[in-house]
Amino acid sequence: MEKARRILASPWIWSFAGAALVYAATVLATGGNGAAGMLSAAFSLAVFTVVVGIGQMFVITLGPGNVDLSLPANIGLASALAMKAMDGSDALIPLGIGAALACGAAIGAINYLLIAALRIPPIIATLSASFVIQSADISYGRGLQIKPPPAFAAFTDQRIASVPVFVLLAIAASVLAAILLHRTLFGYSVTAIGQNLRASWLAGIKVARIRCLTYILCGGLGGLNGALLAGYFRGASVDLGNEYLLASIAVVVIGGTFVGGGRASVAGVWGASLFLVFLQIMLNTFGADAGVRLMATGFVIVGVIAIAGDRSGMADRRSFRSGSRLLSWLRPSSSQ
Repeated sequence: MEKARRILASPWIWSFAGAALVYAATVLATGGNGAAGMLSAAFSLAVFTVVVGIGQMFVITLGPGNVDLSLPANIGLASALAMKAMDGSDALIPLGIGAALACGAAIGAINYLLIAALRIPPIIATLSASFVIQSADISYGRGLQIKPPPAFAAFTDQRIASVPVFVLLAIAASVLAAILLHRTLFGYSVTAIGQNLRASWLAGIKVARIRCLTYILCGGLGGLNGALLAGYFRGASVDLGNEYLLASIAVVVIGGTFVGGGRASVAGVWGASLFLVFLQIMLNTFGADAGVRLMATGFVIVGVIAIAGDRSGMADRRSFRSGSRLLSWLRPSSSQ
């Protein structure tokens, strides 16, 4: 009973509840037609939002103002580099994925260098970087007509017991991300910095190094997402990542990660991603256009932030207590 109460008190559980509610409403509206196919398609589409959402989650957990707005441009450029490196050959798939990861990681490193060297807010640094990256993508990737290798394209369609293989791999990768966040020194450091940056520095945490690695991680996941999207949609595109600017932030907020940093949930990213996909499917079912879908997503984000704001006092007290425990654990480790 106590365990069930703790689960219900977790912010991330409500993202899954919302996803289930919207799915049920859509199934009722369609008379149950294609319910299983809708569920499979939702998980497949949610994977891409989860990949960038986890990267954005780590960055936002660093504390107020931390966000990566360069992800859409990152995805577009990485998709072009991946397809160019693969050149339609199955043997070059690892090279293409490596090129996408390297591209994204380099963008993440550049983002942090702009933040640290020029002392400008992350929102300005990453937005400025996105314009430069998008310009490079337009000059390099515009008109690129290289299809993904057959094996890479087929990978996104492979299934085990009606479940897409790459969805299972994404779930496994998410478990590793949760372990990284909640069971490693890096994850503890990211959380501690988000709760109290100065106290983390005084405790001996290498704040600059951890922040740099976090932006690199986010950029690398954005690059990987670009390669996966190019395989799924059978080609690279400059506009491939446009929808993930709002979505990557939305799934973090809806999934229960504190906007002010210091607390995050990988499971919540999955629940929120499914919620947004089901919401889009439901709105499409009722014939809503793209503007209405964006407006609905915006209202959802505002509503979640408003609800979270009502609980901010209690959240701050919990963060203070958990931050004290984290810092007491990190202090002896960092001095060794």
